[in-house]
Amino acid sequence: MIIGQFNDSFPPIMDGVANVTRNYAYWLQQKYGTCYVVTPAFPGYQDQEPFEVIRYFSLPLLMRRPYRLGVPYPDYNLMKRLRTIPFDLVHAHSPFSSGRLALRVARARGIPVVATFHSKFYDDFREVVRSDKLAQLGVKHVVDFFNAVDAVWTVNEATVKTLRDYGYRGPVEVVNNGIDFTPLSDRESRREEVNGRLHLAPDENMLLFVGQHIWQKNVKLLIEALKYLRDWGFPFKMVFVGTGYAQEAMQEMVKNLGLAPQTIFMGNLQDREFLKSLYARADLFLFPSLYDTAAIVVREAAAAQCPAVVIEKANCAEGLVDGFNSFQAQNDPEAFARKIKEALTDQARLLEVGRNAQQTLCRHWEQVVDEVALKYQALIDQFALKKKKVFRLALS
Repeated sequence: MIIGQFNDSFPPIMDGVANVTRNYAYWLQQKYGTCYVVTPAFPGYQDQEPFEVIRYFSLPLLMRRPYRLGVPYPDYNLMKRLRTIPFDLVHAHSPFSSGRLALRVARARGIPVVATFHSKFYDDFREVVRSDKLAQLGVKHVVDFFNAVDAVWTVNEATVKTLRDYGYRGPVEVVNNGIDFTPLSDRESRREEVNGRLHLAPDENMLLFVGQHIWQKNVKLLIEALKYLRDWGFPFKMVFVGTGYAQEAMQEMVKNLGLAPQTIFMGNLQDREFLKSLYARADLFLFPSLYDTAAIVVREAAAAQCPAVVIEKANCAEGLVDGFNSFQAQNDPEAFARKIKEALTDQARLLEVGRNAQQTLCRHWEQVVDEVALKYQALIDQFALKKKKVFRLALS
């Protein structure tokens, strides 16, 4: 197969959808043929992937740093390159510039286009435009895109409901995400590495958040929960990994609440091996997001036996069971803080929940892409059969 993965984010921008795009491309290239990633350019960054990354012109997206606004038209070199590739299928992971480009390529070539609904776009629109009516118009644009493609996928059943709430009424197939981490054989040495780099005592409670530093992730609640822990005299060290438009405001909030001595902002972390070490050292992974659909980071943490604290009934809580493979709290800072304290107070239970998380929540990307390849081939075959039928009807 010759497949194109189209997305608006890709390394060095690391978010969940970029992670999906990269792993689809990597494993398809390794096992099933040739895969290309088509994505906006990022100034100064050189791709070093085992597959070809095709970049197109972009501009800074000032309200969503470090993201880029892709501008594929008129990019003559891009169009010339795409015309030389005999794609069998293209997959859009975004309904914006890259997704529209994928749709255009598919229609020009007469090949199928798959689109995955990954994100709660209404929340993004609302944050930027500060208007429910304008955010709804943005959602309509998204739904129009999904109505135009040949197959719609999403990441879990809860997100099917989100897409339905947006107004999409067509067929949807659930294709779960995976992770590129495997259970660690050197967990203790990794914990010691983090203790040395972050100057932590071996028995010091370490809490971890990995993800975009944006308000949609419910990070305000997280920081407020930390203040409750501090006020109760409960010892901890909080580590934030990631970047985003709200990073400076988060740091200011931490400072104003007197949490700076207990908090480390590590910024964007490209070193995946050290990220594994952080997961291994963390006692709890804090992820209060109501915005995420199926958080890969929760499962990455689980691979290192680090259980997550999430908000009950959130989309990303699907498949998680409170007290078995996760801890779940109400969407309230004090309730979230009490759940953290409760989890850390019973070490035997904490270790058991971490082991259960590793056993029940981790599925490698290679397995996921084996299934994806079968679905791709079925769509390619169906499309080819449909074209043959149309051709025969035209002849008759």
